[in-house]
Amino acid sequence: MTLSILDLAPIGEGRTATDALRESLDLAQHAERWGYRRYWLAEHHNMTGIASAATAVVIGHIAAGTRSIRVGAGGIMLPNHAPLVVAEQFGTLESLFPGRIDLGLGRAPGSDQTTARALRRTLVSNPDEFPQDILELLSYFHPAEGQRVRAVPGAGLTVPIYILGSSLFGAQVAAALGRPFAFASHFAPALMTQALQIYRERFRPSAQLEHPYVILGMHVVAADTDTEARYLWTSAQAGFINLRRGNPGPLPKPSRDFELSAMDRLQLQDILSASAIGGPETVHAAIRDFAEHHGADEIIAVAQIYEHAARLRSYEIAAGVMRA
Repeated sequence: MTLSILDLAPIGEGRTATDALRESLDLAQHAERWGYRRYWLAEHHNMTGIASAATAVVIGHIAAGTRSIRVGAGGIMLPNHAPLVVAEQFGTLESLFPGRIDLGLGRAPGSDQTTARALRRTLVSNPDEFPQDILELLSYFHPAEGQRVRAVPGAGLTVPIYILGSSLFGAQVAAALGRPFAFASHFAPALMTQALQIYRERFRPSAQLEHPYVILGMHVVAADTDTEARYLWTSAQAGFINLRRGNPGPLPKPSRDFELSAMDRLQLQDILSASAIGGPETVHAAIRDFAEHHGADEIIAVAQIYEHAARLRSYEIAAGVMRA
């Protein structure tokens, strides 16, 4: 089984986007040495704790500072963008870094409705047009002969497309198009089992993929001891609770006095089902059991950890236990 990284480029309390982007590059360079397969960044807007809104730009920053690890989007929220612009952006990235660029596509806006309107792709964005937008995007990567509108760069290039989702709709689209399916189990696992069943049952082979390929998101917070990992995990828990309360902000510092109310504990129950929090043995068992139970071909790990050194250590431990 393959292990990869999904980086939200977290901006911690008292820090800046400059700090976050510098730390993301450092993490990617370490991840490359540790044997991670790919390094993805996610598109979110109007989030003061996330520095990867201009996702294609950050991907270029990471790819330029690494040599072999695959770099991509997990993902680009297609309703926010004209398909031609996405094809040009990722055609440019593929031209600069041949054979290393991934393009994951989602249909959520990655923001609230007010922010979605501010992005102004259209006056009324319709996420149900997602399949048609994907087909249009794919057409721009075809050889350009006879096309009135061409993606330059983009036409004739091979950029692997991944379909992202947290619902049954994404599973259906990925199956119909014969693309790898990445499920956002790290924040919305409720429909995961049903979505994976639909994807596998309805999968149609394509030029990109002969058989279903499943990537599952998972919170992985590893430390030298279970106690230390649970302490580090309080940052992500506090951030998630703030988001659910409609008060997103910078990633909070960890706290040894952190306590959850009964309601908060209930809200976190779902994401705990896709989490590996603890020392090396605990993390190894949790990742193994989760991947085997759901038949994952690849786990993409998310570590919302406040201190950069601790985040590096977490990913180092995860890479080590997976090799073992």
